[in-house]
Amino acid sequence: MNIILLGPPGAGKGTQAQRLVEQRGMRQLSTGDMLRAAVKAGTPTGLKAKAVMERGELVSDEIVSALIGDELDAMGAGEGAIFDGYPRTAAQATALDTILTQRGRSLDHVIELDVDEDQLVERITGRFTCANCGKGYHDRFEQPRQPGICDKCGSTEFKRRPDDNEQTVRTRMAEYRAKTAPILPIYEARGIVTRVNGMADIDDVTRAIETVLGG
Repeated sequence: MNIILLGPPGAGKGTQAQRLVEQRGMRQLSTGDMLRAAVKAGTPTGLKAKAVMERGELVSDEIVSALIGDELDAMGAGEGAIFDGYPRTAAQATALDTILTQRGRSLDHVIELDVDEDQLVERITGRFTCANCGKGYHDRFEQPRQPGICDKCGSTEFKRRPDDNEQTVRTRMAEYRAKTAPILPIYEARGIVTRVNGMADIDDVTRAIETVLGG
């Protein structure tokens, strides 16, 4: 089974992808991770990508498509793929069709984690962690049992990610909508798009995805 998992930063896409990897033995194909791995390994595609990046240019669709192809070739025939961060344009969607067809594969589902922007802002901007052990907390949903003291290690030092602010989150949402807008109609026309409530409890989201995928 081959699926595209869509969702803006903070929607829980990474968590759900990891659960599919663990529970179904699928492979998460994140273009960013694959690019770094190929450059580090010095593969032919990685060397091309490295040369492009060293010139300060964006990696072309051709190189990204080659990375995807290399990864699919390395996978077992029965191993499913989760496409993460690709395709982002209509041209990449067409390229993915070709890549899959050449390998006797097809795209089965496009699942979008649907989120409410205001709720997502609250979810992300309220996050903070223990500076010592990394345990996560939230201003509204999960405060330490004793104010100012970590439940896990007793530390009194906490930190927040500098990019967990409202302006950054809303900018990310706008970028996400701009990137997904060109590809969703392509897959909606095929009847393979399903939207899942990304604001639900993590386990409920997992169950909803399982229902879509079946089995």
